[in-house]
Amino acid sequence: MPPRDPMTAVIEAFTSLLFGKTETTRLPVRTSTGQAQAVYLPTAAPGLGDSGVIIGREVYSGKGYIYDPFQLYGQQLPAPHWLVLGESGNGKSALEKTYVLRQLRFRDRQVVVLDAQGEDGVGEWNLIAQELGITPIRLDPMEALDHDIRLNPLDPAITTTGQLALLRTIIEVALGRGLDERAGFALKVAHAYVVETTVDRQPILSDIVERLRHPQPVSADAMNVELEDVRSWGLDVALVLDRLVDGDLRGMFDGPTTVGIDLDAPLIVFDLSHIDRNSIAMPILMAIVGVWLEHTWIRPDRRKRIFLVEEAWHIINSPFVAQLFQRLLKFGRRLGLSFVAVVHHLSDVVDGAAAREAAAILKMASTRTIYAQKAEEARATGAVLGLPRWAVEIIPTLTPGMAVWDVNGNVQVVKHLVTETERPLVFTDRAMTEASSPTSAVSPVSMTLEEELEAETEARAVSMEKQLNPHKRVV
Repeated sequence: MPPRDPMTAVIEAFTSLLFGKTETTRLPVRTSTGQAQAVYLPTAAPGLGDSGVIIGREVYSGKGYIYDPFQLYGQQLPAPHWLVLGESGNGKSALEKTYVLRQLRFRDRQVVVLDAQGEDGVGEWNLIAQELGITPIRLDPMEALDHDIRLNPLDPAITTTGQLALLRTIIEVALGRGLDERAGFALKVAHAYVVETTVDRQPILSDIVERLRHPQPVSADAMNVELEDVRSWGLDVALVLDRLVDGDLRGMFDGPTTVGIDLDAPLIVFDLSHIDRNSIAMPILMAIVGVWLEHTWIRPDRRKRIFLVEEAWHIINSPFVAQLFQRLLKFGRRLGLSFVAVVHHLSDVVDGAAAREAAAILKMASTRTIYAQKAEEARATGAVLGLPRWAVEIIPTLTPGMAVWDVNGNVQVVKHLVTETERPLVFTDRAMTEASSPTSAVSPVSMTLEEELEAETEARAVSMEKQLNPHKRVV
């Protein structure tokens, strides 16, 4: 080692006196990239375990990403409910469908889908339903007139308390405001009279409308008011319900529930694609379906159930409908229900009239999957969901098929994988734009998901080896 310059020694001594001992200067080491990668080992956050449904692979580690709310519920996951966010064309639809198909491979799973989108006169889930030998329950005002499919809000399977809550919600959604005490009283006494006096058949909505228009004296006597007052209090209520009986929504709800709806099928699809998504019919319809399922479908039989709702902002953005679903989520969690809400933008719900109810539902969703969003939307989403800064910054750069997954604070970037068998069922005509990116392409040979995951991981390892050792031949 050459002798040290005296001036350098003086400067170092003075610096050490002021700031403490300087950092040890290490001599440079000449090595190869092959040896360096053994010294600086790659690290990755722990996964969610190896039990459940394969989603794809973690982008940074290359490991398989496995998720199942029923396996994680309890220790790692306080609630089994799941929120999926992202703009159209980034892979939400493909994720939903493959997730359901893979869950159905377990014998104790059952799924209900509210299919609010579609093409060529059928819902987006029609292909999957056909493949499984299942006929979707198509709710269509025009077909209902020909006695096709009906759901009765006054079905005896629903408790009287549930019926009254559902009737109030239907009316409040249509009116855009809560019922005042007088209108609520008129509805309550009309409902009570119909339930008590209709014994030879199912009560139906037209019975309620008739009693609102022509209340019984006993209804007025109960509150010591004039009969005409009760009639006037219930007029607006009768007009709203009349729309379901004799208006543009007639046929779907004004009769006994259709016999033969198979509630034991592994997959139940409610096709809502013929309903105008921007009309009040959609939240009304979702409220009726949700309450009907709560009382007829969710049972303590140890089956694990998944309730997937597309266009879920119709639920979350209405305070009246959201209140019904809050109860469903709390009740269903004890009986093995996982609620999956698919929404394009979080701003659709957090800035609406139901901000408080939306916050409560979002709080129940311990799993959040966020596909690509614009930078401003990503920042707003990150602030509401409490995402780490790095995740917020990466959301606008995500390519189709990739998403940020936040499972109770375990945040990963995940690439969703679709197998050759699933592809024709998952990518409908409308969704082909989601498959156009190379990031969502699958191998041209038929593979299982496990084989494809292994192939992707191996290809990733080869690519990394080429970067570290550009002159090394990789076989």
